[in-house]
Amino acid sequence: MLDKVLIANRGEIALRILRACKELGIKTVAVHSTADRDLKHVLLADESICIGRASATESYLNIPRIIAAAEVSNSVAIHPGYGFLAENAEFAEAVEKSGFIFIGPKAETITLMGDKVSAINSMKKAGVPCVPGSDGPLGEDPERNKSIAKRIGYPIIVKAAGGGGGRGMRVVRSEEELINAIAMTKAEAGAAFGNDVVYMEKFLENPRHIEIQVLSDGQGNAIHLGERDCSMQRRHQKVVEEAPAPGINSETRERIGDRCRKACIEIGYRGAGTFEFLYENGDFYFIEMNTRIQVEHPVSEMITGVDLIKEQLRIAAGQPLSIEQKDIQIRGHAIECRINAEDPETFMPSPGKINMFHSPGGLGIRWESHIYAGYSVPPHYDSMIGKLIAYGENRDVAIARMRHALDELVVDGIKTNVPLQQKIMADENFFNGGTNIHYLEKKLNLQ
Repeated sequence: MLDKVLIANRGEIALRILRACKELGIKTVAVHSTADRDLKHVLLADESICIGRASATESYLNIPRIIAAAEVSNSVAIHPGYGFLAENAEFAEAVEKSGFIFIGPKAETITLMGDKVSAINSMKKAGVPCVPGSDGPLGEDPERNKSIAKRIGYPIIVKAAGGGGGRGMRVVRSEEELINAIAMTKAEAGAAFGNDVVYMEKFLENPRHIEIQVLSDGQGNAIHLGERDCSMQRRHQKVVEEAPAPGINSETRERIGDRCRKACIEIGYRGAGTFEFLYENGDFYFIEMNTRIQVEHPVSEMITGVDLIKEQLRIAAGQPLSIEQKDIQIRGHAIECRINAEDPETFMPSPGKINMFHSPGGLGIRWESHIYAGYSVPPHYDSMIGKLIAYGENRDVAIARMRHALDELVVDGIKTNVPLQQKIMADENFFNGGTNIHYLEKKLNLQ
């Protein structure tokens, strides 16, 4: 097992990694910005090192400083968590070239799956179903681009090959809009991602967002842990996630899960990952692969009993998977609500001091968070301050427990999106299951 791990992240995921390390007897090193001296995992780690000022570019995105912290602390491995540098191939390569273990896929795998065009082509070769599209980057010939769009059929969506987080995409409903839409998306992509390559796909009108969690040891072994439904979104950002997805039967789960598992083996994948799909009229369409642990990983853990972070650590230590596909049993239902420090109506961030805090409890309730009474939420980073997970023997019980848990949660001193989550849990269409990715925005009159 690894001797000492540097946690190159902050907030709840850093604390989650620290707890998994402690269970395995691994020493921990917390790196932090000047704004994060009082984070819970920083206070609990065996060692802590300040790597820069509050700005993420001077701390959590500063590769040389993170590598230097690993060197001075004699760490053997670096866990990137999610966000920041988690899917940065340059970082993964720098970590390994410096003699440390990167707890995640190889740099070339991150590069392969980070470019949406190469990812789609790889998945097609592996037999994973994909959305009909341009089968490669769009060129400069407007007539050829019009011909591709006509073949796919309107509406289409123009996407940045290096995009993510809901940015770098534009829906086009007619040929008259196409050329201008491509030019605008290319310009936005170049500015936002340093890569102006764009491609084209069929735009599905009312899909659900369903993803498959996988684990692969890079030694020829891979498993899937079922699916999650992440369709409740605002501005392409997930708000509520649940597992298993309503309406997906075991035969469908095994069919799509097995394709993802085999794709992992084919591309030599190492670590935890997620295949993201749009799902419409009974069909799955691959959109991207996240080469890291996901925010919503706890719901998969709750229904399978598998600790995904501990498996990441074992794989990084060179161990084969500790479980086989036949060991994975889906039991019960789990729902996760992301709790953000933001106004529940305007969605403006709400940083500041938490005067009083009370976490919910009871059977089946899990609270993943770094906050505490007296903690000040900084304005420099993502607004998520916690994840509330409810588990039950079925979906109805999980929803009921989530409703009570949201009522119990107290975060006084700042605004949070708890009122929004309470509205979602009380929504009849959500209760019935199977809402599409546009549902929440329509409900909030954002479309």
